[in-house]
Amino acid sequence: MDLTHALLLVAAGVAAGAVNAIAGGGSLITFPSLIAVGLPSVEANVTNSVSVFPGYVSSVAGSRADLAGQGRRVRVTLAAVVAGCAAGCALLLLTPARAFELVVPFLVLGATATLAFQERLRGLVGHPRAMSPRRAAVTLQLVVFVGAVYGGYFGAALGVMYVAALALILDEPLKRINALKNVLSAVVGLVTLVVFAIFGEVDWGAVALVAPATLAGGYAGARLARRLPARVLKYLIVTFGTAIGLLLLYRAVIA
Repeated sequence: MDLTHALLLVAAGVAAGAVNAIAGGGSLITFPSLIAVGLPSVEANVTNSVSVFPGYVSSVAGSRADLAGQGRRVRVTLAAVVAGCAAGCALLLLTPARAFELVVPFLVLGATATLAFQERLRGLVGHPRAMSPRRAAVTLQLVVFVGAVYGGYFGAALGVMYVAALALILDEPLKRINALKNVLSAVVGLVTLVVFAIFGEVDWGAVALVAPATLAGGYAGARLARRLPARVLKYLIVTFGTAIGLLLLYRAVIA
């Protein structure tokens, strides 16, 4: 790998870490960059999943103030995150990717639309305060599990999907939901790191460049997200999600 490729991966890592902390979708920066330096698509996907994990951890550190009082919520969803992510990793390693690639753009665009029209949808499904405790608990587990399956398989825009779904079912400010998203994404990242390190083809040289860069970008992005007004943060997430969904759709159609 020459110096130009190394600089590209470092820059992509910083940008991806920041984007993941603010809205999610940073893998759409690092994954194409890994392809650009010559990695095959599956190896690039696996390497990317391992590389972005430190950025998730630093984004949790950067948003820890907004995690206050959410400890129990994190603990009760851990099993669903681990199980879902392990299932997603198995799908990636054992099945053809083409069918899921065609579905992914619509999942991302659907999640983004859910967040964009959050208040209208709440009018249809009911405000989170109107949910019974049992219904809210079951819905949260289901959302976390399905998101983790997606995260284990591909992961790009996982943050967008989590924020969109969680904002619909939790009666919390968007900053606190974004902080919870960071924790869930970090757990998904840890599981993918362990599974792919054992069973996947990881380019550890690329990881050594991208991972520290995502660490710096993730912390900076999380600190920025805490300072943004809720409306601005929502617009950023919707914009990122729409762009990512259209890009994935374009790639799926021309593939």
